[in-house]
Amino acid sequence: MFELLHYDFFQNALLATLFTGITCGLVGTYIVARRMVFISGGITHASFGGLGLAYYAGIPPMCGATLFSLLAALGIQYLGGDRKLREDSLIGIFWSAGMALGILFIYLTPGYAPDLMSYLFGSILTVTRDQILLSALLCAAVVAFFARCHRPLFYIAFDKEYSRTHNVRINVIDTAATLFIALSIVLCLKLAGIILVISYLTIPQSIAGLFYKNFSQLLVASSLISALGSIGGLFLSASLQTPVGATMVVTFLLLFLAGWLLRKCLRLNRGGSGKS
Repeated sequence: MFELLHYDFFQNALLATLFTGITCGLVGTYIVARRMVFISGGITHASFGGLGLAYYAGIPPMCGATLFSLLAALGIQYLGGDRKLREDSLIGIFWSAGMALGILFIYLTPGYAPDLMSYLFGSILTVTRDQILLSALLCAAVVAFFARCHRPLFYIAFDKEYSRTHNVRINVIDTAATLFIALSIVLCLKLAGIILVISYLTIPQSIAGLFYKNFSQLLVASSLISALGSIGGLFLSASLQTPVGATMVVTFLLLFLAGWLLRKCLRLNRGGSGKS
């Protein structure tokens, strides 16, 4: 299995997996803390409309996916400020609109869209050097953003009203975080695909949440679990010759089960020690 490290395509996949894991670990922690998991689902599925438009216009699919993801993210954020519009309704609108537009544009495009399935279920083994560079740049930007703004992000995630009373620049920081969420989702499309992105942005954070409650600790633990779990899933996929994205998610599920059982055993041991 380790012989694969001699091949360029596997080296590319390994680097992309590492950068994506760190990025999604950090961004996913904010998503879970804000209880906006389904917002990420709405953005993810809205990006499908961009993929369809890109195929129809003959431009790179990731350009269309990025455009639609950014528009959906900003749309949900700003329209959600209107009290007459429920946020869950907006998510449903962008979710269904993106999928419908994507299907419509693909239907109108002459010929066949050959690598569409790779965006639905992921295809990390086909990642290019340019995409790795973009992944590295986004990872560096996300790490710098969370290192600089982790305390304001904590305030915004758990209590916006408290943030306003302490002069936190809510709109600027929240908008920046929303844009990073959208870009991270686009980055994750190549790794896990539209169908599995939500798992990739929530399961590692849930594992970290079993053992940590401090926001800073959650950020570090989630990024480590996300990166290491992704790399483990990549090697497991190569060993079993199974789809990479699905194997990574199953790896995270197994880690979550192991973490839950470990936490349960630790609680039982503490309870037994206390009685004795």
